[in-house]
Amino acid sequence: MKSLVLAEKPSVAREIARVLGCNDSKKGYIEGPKYVVTWALGHLIELKTPEDYDNRYKTWKLEDLPIIPKEMKLKVIGKTSPQFRTVSDLAKRKDIKELIIATDAGREGELVARWIMEKVRWNKPFKRLWISSQTDQAIRQGFQNLKPGKEFDRLYESAVCRSEADWLIGLNVTRAMTTKYEEPLSAGRVQTPTLAMILQRDKEIEKFVPSEYWTLSANLGKFGAMWERNQEKRLFDKEEAERIEKKVANQQAKVVKVNRKIAKEAQPLPYDLNELQRDANKRYGFSAKKTLSVLQKLYEQHKLVTYPRTDSRYLTTDMVDTMKERLQSIVGSYKEEVRPILQNPTLPKRVVNNEKVSDHHAIIVTDQPLFLRDLSQDERKLYDLIAKRFIALFYPPYQYEAIRMELDLNGERFVAKGNRVMDLGFKKVIGKDGEEKESTLPSVEEGQMLSVQDVQLKSAFTEPPQRYTEADLLGKMEKHNLGTPATRADIIEKLLHGESIERQNNRLFPTKKGKQLIDLVADELTSPELTAKWERDLEAIAKGKGNAREFLANIRKQTEKLVSEVKMSSKEYRPHNLTGSKCPDCGEFLKEKKTKQGRMLICSSRDCSYKRAKDPKLSNRRCPQCHKRMEIHNGKAGTYFQCRMCQVVEKAEDKKKKVTKREERQLMKKYSDDSAFGSSLGDALKQALQNKK
Repeated sequence: MKSLVLAEKPSVAREIARVLGCNDSKKGYIEGPKYVVTWALGHLIELKTPEDYDNRYKTWKLEDLPIIPKEMKLKVIGKTSPQFRTVSDLAKRKDIKELIIATDAGREGELVARWIMEKVRWNKPFKRLWISSQTDQAIRQGFQNLKPGKEFDRLYESAVCRSEADWLIGLNVTRAMTTKYEEPLSAGRVQTPTLAMILQRDKEIEKFVPSEYWTLSANLGKFGAMWERNQEKRLFDKEEAERIEKKVANQQAKVVKVNRKIAKEAQPLPYDLNELQRDANKRYGFSAKKTLSVLQKLYEQHKLVTYPRTDSRYLTTDMVDTMKERLQSIVGSYKEEVRPILQNPTLPKRVVNNEKVSDHHAIIVTDQPLFLRDLSQDERKLYDLIAKRFIALFYPPYQYEAIRMELDLNGERFVAKGNRVMDLGFKKVIGKDGEEKESTLPSVEEGQMLSVQDVQLKSAFTEPPQRYTEADLLGKMEKHNLGTPATRADIIEKLLHGESIERQNNRLFPTKKGKQLIDLVADELTSPELTAKWERDLEAIAKGKGNAREFLANIRKQTEKLVSEVKMSSKEYRPHNLTGSKCPDCGEFLKEKKTKQGRMLICSSRDCSYKRAKDPKLSNRRCPQCHKRMEIHNGKAGTYFQCRMCQVVEKAEDKKKKVTKREERQLMKKYSDDSAFGSSLGDALKQALQNKK
């Protein structure tokens, strides 16, 4: 009897099969003496669409909403149905005794497997492989310590609730708004409050009125001091600022107080996905989606890091003994950083906390040997962040002396600050260029008088808050509990793809469409508090402390309410991308839309299917003068190429068509005789012509 192993992706399945000694590759699975390893292709099963329940839902109509099936049903995804049939056939084999779920160890991975099990009507025992890295050792240990599948029933319930909630609210509100306002308007349980936060920042910037302020600084030769009152360094009254300037000019400063204290800065915790995405965005401008994609390769393909989609920044007690092995795997590439700590690597106590690790621990390096030459430039950058953050855990805290000096200039308080580095500690690894800048102050005593060389009065203006970067937005989403570490990148990409926001110089701007969308949608759906409550409920269900039926009943009520508000609304929508050109078929105005193929002009009428490219299509032919790609056009004389810059026009037939290798082989076969071995096509054609004569 054999065990059927179900992985989420073919690449992961191949690695598991190799470790388990399965060598017999078949179409859709790999078989061995004890195991048969197969895979999904991401999802093989999905929730049925509205038209699956009733054919009339193919046409979107406001009066048909809300669509709330009594029972949500599943269907096989058409494009992956051949692989589902393979899995289904394997599940029915009489020599298969049990199933081992080896999909990603998380909520989404559990859903992938359980839906397949439900669709194939699995009724045999099943177990769960739960591992945090893809190394050979981790896979072997995981199979030696398989967990009972029933332990993850609550996680599956939570995943089903999330999926059905997104279907009910996202689908219904999107259809309601799209049909009412005759424009593709997408709304959802997480994406709408995320968009609302971007809009809120935009409003703050629009309302902002700059105010002029003044600062006073005193030059005391070896150091400078700033005027300060009640911890405020700015003066918003020009007359008062000038009065203080005159008051302290040509005066001596009396040292009122000198405060020196030893301060420590603890090592930063290792990364979770959210923190890593934020750091990668700040340092390298990576989008959240790109970071997750690169990280997934480091995890699955290179096996150099642990499970990526984690929300924990802590490690568990059973991992402590593996630290030396992990450090040894990277010592070749991080010699200077690792060698001082390799003999006795000790983790700070606050990093090891079992209670703060739910599904997966923080992202750290594995014990897989590191070969930097095998990594792409982006993979190296991301791995370097993870590795150095991990190494820094074993270094002492950063220690420095903080100095604060208070001075009295004719009754006005001036403050000077400095610091002296005592021990760089972990900043030797992840500090800016490996060092901290010191700003030392001279050794003075309280009561000592110091000469003031000059006093400077400077003016400036308050600045508005900046628009969010993806790093900022991820931080806000985490704070308000919007989405999960695994879904936040997709939410941002969805808003970008739907043209609700746009990215400019790594900052996120709302579009005209996004601004109108927030005005049209119900206030309740824009609220981060409501979505955060749903996320807390889902987490409670996963931990066995929530009620799945009650949650879905509330979601159904909420769906009815949100759709009703759209129907009753008297608000109007004006398409943001309407042009002055009219459709040649029906006379309605055309809308401009950005696509992967370039800008398109699409008829604004939902009943008309007219569309055309706004910009000329570029060909692969190069201009003979500037060597840029030429436009391709169809005129009365046929197809032609044009370079507008150089005013060059070429007919499509002007360029001789190249003979492909396949065509050349066919011609050689037709015109050459057996004796012409090694001759060229030209020789063969010449010989054939002579024979004909």
